[in-house]
Amino acid sequence: MAGLWFDELEVGQVIRHEIRKTVLEYENMMFSSLTYNPAQIHIDHDYCSKTEFGRPLMNSIFTLGLVIGLSVQDTTLGTTVANLGMTDTVFPKPVFSGDTIRSETHVLEKRESKSRPTQGIVLFEHIGYNQNDEIVCRTKRNALMLKRPA
Repeated sequence: MAGLWFDELEVGQVIRHEIRKTVLEYENMMFSSLTYNPAQIHIDHDYCSKTEFGRPLMNSIFTLGLVIGLSVQDTTLGTTVANLGMTDTVFPKPVFSGDTIRSETHVLEKRESKSRPTQGIVLFEHIGYNQNDEIVCRTKRNALMLKRPA
């Protein structure tokens, strides 16, 4: 399924994405390594066994990327020019290896680009949930989107 054109997105629209992903320990270790994040809370089982969580937490930036990534097929695949920024990002619940994450997207605002007549700017809110329907990530993302070609 291709992404949606700027013209197809409506303020108030909610898109519940069908693709879900069970996150795995090796992904957390690899992501933390690739991003040079040596925080014990992500990679050291012995250290984590003595914390309130009892086990490693998935890297929150991995979680953020996954929540947005799960939305791409239904929203911006082939129709986005660039991400312009993210704000108000929160992680209300931790994510652990073995959790299954799903995502939904809300279209909060949209406007025509002042400098690019074939594009517009959309403010998305992406919300990630775990298998217990608890919110694990919420973020607002401004994206520069293509209009449908004439």
